[in-house]
Amino acid sequence: MSGPGIENINPRRILSRMTPYSPGKPIWEVQREFGLTQVTKLASNENPLGPSPLALEAIQAYLSEIHRYPDADTVDLRAVIAEKRGFSLDQVLVTNGGDELITLLSETYLEVGDEVIVPSPTFSEYEFGANLLGASIINVPLRDNFRYDIDDIFAAVTERTKMLYICSPNNPTGTYMTKLDLHRLVKGLPSHVLVIFDGAYSHFVTADDYCDGLALVREGYPVVVLQTFSKIYGLAGIRVGYGIADAGILQRIRQVKEPFNVNMLAQVGAAAAIRDDQHLEATRSNNAAVREALYTALRELGLPFTPSMSNFVLVDLGVQAKAIYDTLMSRGVIVRYGAGWNLLNHVRISIGTSEENAVLVQALKEIVAVKA
Repeated sequence: MSGPGIENINPRRILSRMTPYSPGKPIWEVQREFGLTQVTKLASNENPLGPSPLALEAIQAYLSEIHRYPDADTVDLRAVIAEKRGFSLDQVLVTNGGDELITLLSETYLEVGDEVIVPSPTFSEYEFGANLLGASIINVPLRDNFRYDIDDIFAAVTERTKMLYICSPNNPTGTYMTKLDLHRLVKGLPSHVLVIFDGAYSHFVTADDYCDGLALVREGYPVVVLQTFSKIYGLAGIRVGYGIADAGILQRIRQVKEPFNVNMLAQVGAAAAIRDDQHLEATRSNNAAVREALYTALRELGLPFTPSMSNFVLVDLGVQAKAIYDTLMSRGVIVRYGAGWNLLNHVRISIGTSEENAVLVQALKEIVAVKA
């Protein structure tokens, strides 16, 4: 029951046009909804091998210190990242997942009336941050096979353009921008446009013509490279991301950042994980092998898909996509339906272990056979 006058407390008008982010269903929810004991989650692009053992060890060793506030400046973690990536300490900013960095960028640089270019379909949080600050979203549709077209992006730029997001490899398509195109794009943009290069999935790329954006930061271009510990490092549950950019760009962001935005267990866990090359390479190997096995199964089933440079695959299930998604869910196999990206005929399937892939493929075979 609401108290007197509550109906007159009005939120900002922009909220009527904003939709909260909808994550993939967690395992416990599917178990409860369908009365299942075994669930295979392939919806959120998590690391199927789990977290780095070094990260677990570091976190466990620090548990007795959690009554202390975390380091507000994340100095130790920034130092490890800076050394690993070849940058100075002041060129690294650590955030509560990559999502927080996106919000901070919006809070730092956007004014009402500014324009933000967002190729589409892509990660929805780019639009969320811009909408929150009253900026206008300029969507640039990807071309055939979900490829970037640089000239389309150039054509969308105006004097009001403040930011441009490039997700490469792109979520949810798995496609990427080539090194040649990325350099041509950044060098051809007006100097007032800040480029945010989301490289959350860059560690999975095997293509020779890929660029992770870091070279452009070194060359002095107005580029912020976003990275995360949620994917290949397997630390999605403790939320750590970071940005690499010119020190002046990051210093402005620090003016709006909360002082204790990254908890200490996340800081020590991430610092250990980024040193764990063995876990990183094992994850890469598993991803490449299982992704190829999934390709083979999809071809045998006659299901079109978009070749991916990431740890997920976008699959075209046609007009029955929602029905197949729902049936998979009822069988305890969670994938991501494409409605949130306006891809009503698609699902996005995360790369799991060989065992998880086998469960998915068997379920798909049975479902597709029934619906044929």
